[in-house]
Parts: sequence; C-alpha cells; structure tokens
Amino acid sequence: MVIIGNMSEDARQDEELATAHRAQILRLAYIDTSKIADKQVHRDTLPLQEMYQHKMVPVFADEHNITFGVTTTTSQQTMNKLVQNFPDQVVKFGLISDNGFRDYMRLIDPPKKIVYQDITIDQTTDSQLESTVSATLDTVRADDMLAYLVQQAHKLSASDIHLENMPDMVRIRFRVDGVLHPIAHLTHDKYHILISAIASAGNVSTNATEAQQGHIAEHVKMADGEEVDINLRLETVPAINGMDIVMRLFNMRQDMYVLDKLDLSPQERAIVDGIIKKPSGLVLAVGPTGSGKTTTLYSILNSLNSDQRKIITIEDPVEYQFNGITQVSVTAQTAEETNFAEKLRAVLRLDPDIVMVGEIRDMDTAKTALQASLTGHLVLSTFHAGSAASALTRMLDIIGENPLFLSAIRLVMAQRLVRRLDDSIKQPYQPDPKTAKIVQAVVDSLPEGIERPDMSALQLYKPGSSPENPYGYKGQVALREQLLITDSIVNLLKGGKQITTDDIESAAIKGGMTTMLQNGILKAIKGETTIDEVYRVLG
Repeated sequence: MVIIGNMSEDARQDEELATAHRAQILRLAYIDTSKIADKQVHRDTLPLQEMYQHKMVPVFADEHNITFGVTTTTSQQTMNKLVQNFPDQVVKFGLISDNGFRDYMRLIDPPKKIVYQDITIDQTTDSQLESTVSATLDTVRADDMLAYLVQQAHKLSASDIHLENMPDMVRIRFRVDGVLHPIAHLTHDKYHILISAIASAGNVSTNATEAQQGHIAEHVKMADGEEVDINLRLETVPAINGMDIVMRLFNMRQDMYVLDKLDLSPQERAIVDGIIKKPSGLVLAVGPTGSGKTTTLYSILNSLNSDQRKIITIEDPVEYQFNGITQVSVTAQTAEETNFAEKLRAVLRLDPDIVMVGEIRDMDTAKTALQASLTGHLVLSTFHAGSAASALTRMLDIIGENPLFLSAIRLVMAQRLVRRLDDSIKQPYQPDPKTAKIVQAVVDSLPEGIERPDMSALQLYKPGSSPENPYGYKGQVALREQLLITDSIVNLLKGGKQITTDDIESAAIKGGMTTMLQNGILKAIKGETTIDEVYRVLG
C-alpha cells in the first residue's frame, strides 16, 4: 500500500537512497530535494498539466539555465522535447524522488481551502448540484479529486465510478445499486490532470491505443485533513473523444465476506454447506461483471479458511486481500496473454487443499481445473454464461463428454443482482390481469418441494419515494440458481445424444432447482424487489 502524506524520516531517506541508485543506472544526475531548504518556485516555466502528466518540475531556472527534476516515469521523449522548447537556455535534468516531486507541486500548486460537499443521490437529479460538485472538483489537486470521488462513492455504496469523454466535456457517473447516476462533469484540461494521477497510481499509460487494466491501493490524506483508503480496479479504453475509465471499488474488510451475509435461503445455504463439508470437486459461479459472483466465491473461501487448510487463489488481478490465503496475481493486457492453466499447474505443485481460479477462459484451464478437482482438491472458479444450465452446456463443449470430468463438477451457481425495495416506503398494489397471468405461470413451473405463495389475492410492490430516498430502493438482492450435479444430471449428460440447455434446465428443475426467474418472481411476491427489476436484469 502506498501512503501519501507525511513520511517518516527513515522512510524518506530510504526513498532518496533508492532514487540515487536508480539515477546511477539511468546515467542521470541525482537531486536530493529533501536537502534543499529554500526551494524555488517557477510556476510559469511549464503548464501545470504538463508537470502533473509527465511528473517533472523546474527545480532551478535563470536567464541562461534550467534544471528540471524528473522522475522514473518521465520519458526520454519528454526530456528531448523540453530541450527543443528552450533553445536559448542550457537545459539539464536530475532525477528526484516521487515525494520530492510532490513537495515541489505543493509549492507550485498549493492545496486550496476546500469545503467538500457530501453528494446524495436525490440531489444528483438537480443540475445545480451537479454544477456545484463540478466546481468543487475544478479547484482541487488531482490526487484530491480522486480521493473525493472515492470517498463519496463509498458513502453512497456505489460499485463503480465511470469517467466518460464527451465532445465538449467529461461526464462522471456513479453506479449505485446497479443503476448509473450523473454526478459531475469536468473540462478536458482538468480531466487530463486527473487521468495522469490515476495512470501513475494504477500503472497504466495515458497514451495507450489498446484497452488496459490496472489497480490502485493507496491511503490518501486530502487537503482538508480527511483520510481516504483507495482500493480500485481500473479498466481503460481509448474512445473517439479520449480515454474512458471505469474504476471498480473494493471493500477490503475480510469480515464482510462470510456466508451469513450472502442472504442465502435455507435451501441455498444447505447446498453450499454440503460443498464445504466435503471440500473437493469443481464449483463454478456464473454471471456478468458486477453480479456478485466473486463475492460469493470469496465468502465460501473465507468460511473454509483455517490453519488446517492451504488455500491458493489465481486472479487477474487480485481483487480482495485476505489473511491466511496465498494469492497469486496474473497480470496481462489481453485475455490471450493470461495463461491461467500454466499458473494453475504451478500452484498445484504447492500442495494446496483449495484453489480458486479467477476465470475459466479456455479448454486448457478447464481441463486442468477438472483434473485438479478429481485428485481431491476443491476448485472454485467463475465462468461466463447466461445461466447455470448454459454454463454446463458450454463446459461440455469445452471438455467433451468425458465421464470422469462430469463426475468432477459438483455445483454450478448463477446469479444476478437486482435493486432491493426500501421496506419503509414501498407501495403495495394489485397487478393487472396480464401481469398476474405471467406471475402465475412462473409459480406453476416451480419444482416440487418448493413452497408456493398464496395466489388467491396476489399483491406486488412498487418503489415509494421520500426526501431521503426518492428512488425507493435500498441496496441489492441476488437472484440465484444452483445446479447441483446429481446422478440424474450425470446420467442425462452421459446419455449419448445431443443435450440442449433446455434439457439440462428441465432436469435440474425436476431435481429441485429454482431458476433465477423463479427466484426473482418469488422475491417480488415477498416484496423484496419489483417485477420490473426482475425483467430489467434477466431480460
């Protein structure tokens, strides 16, 4: 974790020694800015944006000479360009530490007295507030901009921050409970400063012509004294108006990832507990990005985490960090470069009891994961498919009809997240005949053994509204289906004929599985969510 703020004297000395050593390797002069008592401020030598973007500052300047302090991220191309831009002066360069650069920037661009306004979702519909937040962002340092956005996103329980380039400005939106809300806008000039700070912290390039991934883990002290933990996964893509960024927020508290907080029904919990009691075989979590599948797998891992078990994860990138678990990061710019299978084979030589593979993307990884699960390991992984049955169909396409592989798969879980109704303001209503007929058909299709709701006086719910919660939703609830690989499912798959997704789903329902649609309709009848939400997410 990087700590921005006051460093201890020893830590600063260590950083300066490392910078001096790096200067020798790069054949650059070294400047120890911590020893310069009376630092000169040359605000007019370079635009602020260039200083932030290229992480360089003018340390000394007079009529005939300029010495620039550069950092390890300042490119040779940038230094060559500076020489050309100052033809009448002798231009020299010296390597300075990152903290030395920040010291100078605090003098050149001192933090202003800012009163940060808390953002509330009901206010984001008001263009006046959007303008106010935009004006606030326009007056603060680049690292404070990021810290403020992350701080507010956490307060709103947002999952993502979206930075989107438009022709005339950059739009900032938060995804809260699965829905995007406009928060602010920035000028392109201000945005360039912000993405330079993001790129430096997240180890991505602002000039890349391909999509990139990065990760930021920092503890930032803002100008108003507020301290903010920043733990983000970055996804960048070059769009026609500039580089768009999506930053996904992570909560690093290990106690949040426990089975009791997954809101599993008694039947769902019984299936998961059965997996935990006999930790071997392959368990797949299926769903799109942001559906909570990684949270589900980590909650299972956390419940298995003990001194008696060795647990290793292989992830791209490591999203949550846990004590007692060995975590291996697989970093690549493209999926083709990420060889999960090779990493998995290396990890299996470390004699783990339980392995989590971030994602099964190819046949080699699938077969390696299945072979590991056949030899007494519990292997957890994610997989892209629309439902549990379709995931199993795709796995069959990848691995063929090998009976040993089929017996290795224990459970396929699919899930989606919908917005949860705010119980204090939700409104009951009687559905129209068409909606009632749709609900009745789904209830009639429920497997035997699942308690059916009373449909004689069907009552559904819609969101209410209040000054504190104008949208009527509060949090999210998961729609789940759990396809347990029983003997009847295995026999169906071994039947020797072409098996469709519908065949597998029908057999699973007969065996007691509720689909995500059935699960969603039951939750709508209970008043946990709405019919519209179920169909918005499931289609």
